[in-house]
Amino acid sequence: MKKTKSKRTRRNFTAEYKQNVVDLVARGEKSVNEISRDLDLSESAVRRWIKLAEQSDKGSLVAHEAESEELRRLRAEIRVLKQEREILVKAAAFFAKEST
Repeated sequence: MKKTKSKRTRRNFTAEYKQNVVDLVARGEKSVNEISRDLDLSESAVRRWIKLAEQSDKGSLVAHEAESEELRRLRAEIRVLKQEREILVKAAAFFAKEST
């Protein structure tokens, strides 16, 4: 009989929780494997959080998530501004054509 893995529901963790896990690893009292097992987390997720914290300017996942949120907001704002500019260009062309 073939053993199947039970599907695990995707869990979401706050930036503060992730940062606490990263801090636990940084203390060096336990290995990443031990911390992952104790907290019922995948080792790959913990290692990814560590990598993200190291890549962040401030060395913090909270800061990284704040930067990511700002980037998402700015990209959305740029998208709106481009649409508005297109409308203005078309309107200017329409009125220039009307006045001639």
